Amino acid sequence: MSGTEKIQTMINPSVVDAGFDLVRVQFLDDRRKTLQIMIERRDRRPITVDDCATVSRIVSTLLDVEDPVSGRYNLEVSSPGIDRPLVKVSDYERFAGFEAMVETKQALDGRKKFRGRIAGVDGVNIQMECDGESAALPFDEIRRASLVITDELIEVARREASAAAQTEH
Repeated sequence: MSGTEKIQTMINPSVVDAGFDLVRVQFLDDRRKTLQIMIERRDRRPITVDDCATVSRIVSTLLDVEDPVSGRYNLEVSSPGIDRPLVKVSDYERFAGFEAMVETKQALDGRKKFRGRIAGVDGVNIQMECDGESAALPFDEIRRASLVITDELIEVARREASAAAQTEH
């Protein structure tokens, strides 16, 4: 288990108890050593600064007690954003129909980069429509992936934010 996997396993129960899901845990830039924690609300409302502060306090306390990171580091807690990373198989199911950029670890059919609509999940493969052709990308072969900002994605995000704001009043 890698260092970030250990951290994720350690903090996940407390983050979930606070009403959030972990999207991704990763270290950024080697010089300043930043531990980035991406979260989203379990109720799918937009993330606020207060949400990030709440999770930061929870995670800081856990990291101080367990001390899984050697030396100094910066903790960054943030929303995944509209062009969010796709990290779990469930992300591809949730965002089926939207456009994504996917980079694989090894070349598949002579290429490593794919851009197209997520068509769904079939077993261990992520199905995509790229340039009018179907592509089956083994989930374990995906190095990184994220949604592409499109007018359609922006409109869905705007509707979700508006619906969340109306339910608060």
